[in-house]
Amino acid sequence: MTEHARVYGGSLYDLAKEENLTEAIKEQLVSIKQLFRENPDYIRLLSEPSIKKDERTKLIEDAFGNKAERYLVSFLKLLCERGLLNEFEGCCEEYVRRFNADHNIVEAVVTSAVALSESQLSALRGKLEKTSGKKVSIVQKIDPGVLAGLKVELEGTELDGTASGRLSDISRKLNEIIM
Repeated sequence: MTEHARVYGGSLYDLAKEENLTEAIKEQLVSIKQLFRENPDYIRLLSEPSIKKDERTKLIEDAFGNKAERYLVSFLKLLCERGLLNEFEGCCEEYVRRFNADHNIVEAVVTSAVALSESQLSALRGKLEKTSGKKVSIVQKIDPGVLAGLKVELEGTELDGTASGRLSDISRKLNEIIM
């Protein structure tokens, strides 16, 4: 994450906190980040120097003006005007990091071969919350190479309960015994 992303994302969080809008803006940030990921040409269009800044900010207003908090729309326009829209994802990360720290939430990245059901995610969240003593937000990743089981990254610790991870452990132990 760049210094720009830290400063801008942190400033947006401070403003949202002051206005009691942290939850609403966080949800909208995540949605807009996903939209930008799905439509990278839109970011390129908003960053195109041959289009006047006021025309680019009008595009932002047209797209988000009545669908997002005014502070967030103004934030997007500011990034656009300063040529920093490519920093938006980092700004989101900083905002969510600050939000999570203030709300005693940790993020767990869960990797599995197939998508987990809501009941499976809920049960996993419960176990992780009991273990960590914090609220847990789960980010789910799908990797067919996992074969079976789960890999969980939580607060810098990796818990590998995948079939491939177990096979690697067995292979490593066998190699240690043989050598």
